[in-house]
Amino acid sequence: MRLVLLAIAWFTAYFLNRPWWDWLYGTVFRLDLNGRLGSAIHFFSYDTVKILLLLSGLMFVIGVARASLNLERARAFLEDKGLFVGLVLAVVLGVVTPFCSCSSIPLFIGFVAAGIPLPITLTFLIASPLVSETAAILIGTQFGWGVAVAYVASGSIIAIAIGFLFSRFDLKPWVEPYVLETRAPLAAAAEGEKPTLEDRVRAGAAEASDIFRRVWKWVIVGVAIGAAIHGWIPEDFFTRFAGPDNPFAVPIATLAGIPLYANGGGVVPIGEALWAKGLPLGTVMSLMMGAIALSIPEAIMLRQVLKPRLLAAFFAAVGVGIIVVGYLFNFIYA
Repeated sequence: MRLVLLAIAWFTAYFLNRPWWDWLYGTVFRLDLNGRLGSAIHFFSYDTVKILLLLSGLMFVIGVARASLNLERARAFLEDKGLFVGLVLAVVLGVVTPFCSCSSIPLFIGFVAAGIPLPITLTFLIASPLVSETAAILIGTQFGWGVAVAYVASGSIIAIAIGFLFSRFDLKPWVEPYVLETRAPLAAAAEGEKPTLEDRVRAGAAEASDIFRRVWKWVIVGVAIGAAIHGWIPEDFFTRFAGPDNPFAVPIATLAGIPLYANGGGVVPIGEALWAKGLPLGTVMSLMMGAIALSIPEAIMLRQVLKPRLLAAFFAAVGVGIIVVGYLFNFIYA
């Protein structure tokens, strides 16, 4: 019953979010919601609450699902399928599990501990945050469903291509030894036990709480940037410095996305604001993909499992893939 009440409270808060801020700022404080100050404050308040609600809700559901994952069964399924099939399956698993970049790392460690080859686990680590269902839905509603399909396809291709590239090398010396030596319990189901609903709910609550504590500050920073762009930055500011005439706009946007550390739901509003200001679609896409797939917190966490050489190669490969996609989008959607 408590879980049902919490679900009702979550959905009520989510659907009343916009009407509440409309009423508070428009009726109570009488701000002009179409003016610079009013639109910026409204954008910040509405998007911050929306994203934090999405983050906590999705992370709870993910935690519940992950409590039931049987890594041994996944390992057994992948081990005889061949490299290419394994890479494709890793992307599919990444797409259907909307982990943010940091929350993908524990599952990455679990896959390595289960004996799944490193190129396949790295492919999952790229695809899981990069190809976000939340981002795809928001991109579809804001930029068009053809763009959303292109986003999903390009992110999947990046993950598969990098996984195939890394398969040409012996990656084990570039991984911290304890990861390869770990043989963690591969979920209770592997031993013939299944977690109870109470166990799953407890795991989901712990997952949501842990991720929320780590990222809420970054979400606020990202939305604040989007609010400033939305309300205060002149229309031609970004078109002068990152418009189609600047050949370095795409790599600059990719690098600019890294400090944002936003999930799919958090970065699309920033991209939407930039697109409305006149940035080319590929440049906007590069910033969004950079924010989703690459982040400073992710680098810090990955450093605990990857040695500096592989960590640098991982970030460089993903960054180059995003830049290539950005230029292609700018060419196709010019």
